[in-house]
Amino acid sequence: MAKILIHLTHGPEAPTQADRAFLIAKTAIKEGHSVSMFLAGSAVQLMRDDILDSVIGVGDGVTTLRESYNAIISGGGKIYLSRISCGARGMTEKELKDKEVELAEPNILIQLTVDHDRVITYG
Repeated sequence: MAKILIHLTHGPEAPTQADRAFLIAKTAIKEGHSVSMFLAGSAVQLMRDDILDSVIGVGDGVTTLRESYNAIISGGGKIYLSRISCGARGMTEKELKDKEVELAEPNILIQLTVDHDRVITYG
């Protein structure tokens, strides 16, 4: 199976695009692929509790972003957040302490891109 990286820059201002990135990640994991996500820009705000619970997908099988997040993590997916984007939006490590995410510098995005077979970008 493939190693897939999903790079997302849409946040709560574009809930459909944000939801789709998580849906694609969840689906790829379900199909047996290895998945990493790198959230940058406004997308880092998706890890805030109120947003995880309020962003709801559209269409069949509608779920909250939190349900997709939980499926990704329980399926072995990895989620990286841009440390720079978090800082620009006032997000702290304390706020993220209960999340299974890793704060990452730009070099991690480069390394992930090189290490994965395919990259899907929502930006």
